[in-house]
Amino acid sequence: MTTIQLQRAIALHYLAGVGPKNAKSLIAYAGGLDALFENRKLQKLDIPGFSPGRLKALNKKEALLLAEKELHFIERNNIQTQFYLEEGYPHRLKNCPDAPLLLYSIGNASTNPPKTISIVGTRNISTYGHIIVEELIEALEPYDVQVVSGMAYGVDILAHRACVKHGVSTIGVLGHGLDRIYPHQHRSTAQKMIENGGLFTEFPSGTNPDRENFPRRNRIVAGLTDATIVIESSLKGGSLITANLANDYNRDVFAYPGNVFNTYSKGCNALIASNRAHLVTCGADIIQLLGWEMKENKAVQRKLYPDLSPDERSIVQSLDAAPETSIDVLAVRLKKPISWLSSTLLTLELQGVVMCLPGKKYRLT
Repeated sequence: MTTIQLQRAIALHYLAGVGPKNAKSLIAYAGGLDALFENRKLQKLDIPGFSPGRLKALNKKEALLLAEKELHFIERNNIQTQFYLEEGYPHRLKNCPDAPLLLYSIGNASTNPPKTISIVGTRNISTYGHIIVEELIEALEPYDVQVVSGMAYGVDILAHRACVKHGVSTIGVLGHGLDRIYPHQHRSTAQKMIENGGLFTEFPSGTNPDRENFPRRNRIVAGLTDATIVIESSLKGGSLITANLANDYNRDVFAYPGNVFNTYSKGCNALIASNRAHLVTCGADIIQLLGWEMKENKAVQRKLYPDLSPDERSIVQSLDAAPETSIDVLAVRLKKPISWLSSTLLTLELQGVVMCLPGKKYRLT
């Protein structure tokens, strides 16, 4: 894409009263992006949804001037762009009818990774939700998965931070321009994400994090991925919007069940009860349902322990897949009570198979 074409692609955002769907129609009927801006007799075209008067009144000159300023911002800050007609545009997102025209991004994330999921949920995450996020990311780490979320408080930022911790590529989709991070408390996490992942947005610089931007952000979160995972949610809110959008896009949706009396479990339970989400209890459930295979460099056989019982061997296999795992996470993954795990881990420790680390974490010796 040439510089002038990129300026025109940016200018689409500034055309008054023209959204992504209408803009795509304009481009198609005009004969392309360049033709849309160069044709001085656009009003003579028969374009559905556009009267001759509306076509004549399109503020193309003003839009191009605003786009020129944004172009300078992009060049100064090494921001990448993906236009919906370009080969590098995310193919999963392109299949969505309301996909954004242009994406701005920073970082090194692949726009078309082989495996990608989104993780969403409440801002009011509980200890139960903390454990689920940690176990899930640890389980996904050997499978070369890209994780997408929305940089919000609660489930979103915990998923991003767990990805940074475990070396999992992660993308944060923003409801504003790349000239800021909102909430500002997540700035340090965002900087780390850029090293193995990145930040995406459809909004140019100067766009405030206004309330109406976040439902638009959610459609990108759902559209970028193969599946959406909901961890704790009330009956209303962004995570339910994202799950419903994923269903509309014919993507898989998974939800963790919760306490029926807990406000922030009711959304997940409702998704499951209405067959709008698969019930899952751990990362292994999701991996199995999606039919994923472990990446080759992680499929390494560890030394055998022939004297271990089947239950002890299951602990060893879990720690082999995700080193330095807490006993809480092991309990969720193996579906075993903590009292039993404590006793069995002590036995393995005495045998020299595992060692206990600070914070009630364990790893193989």
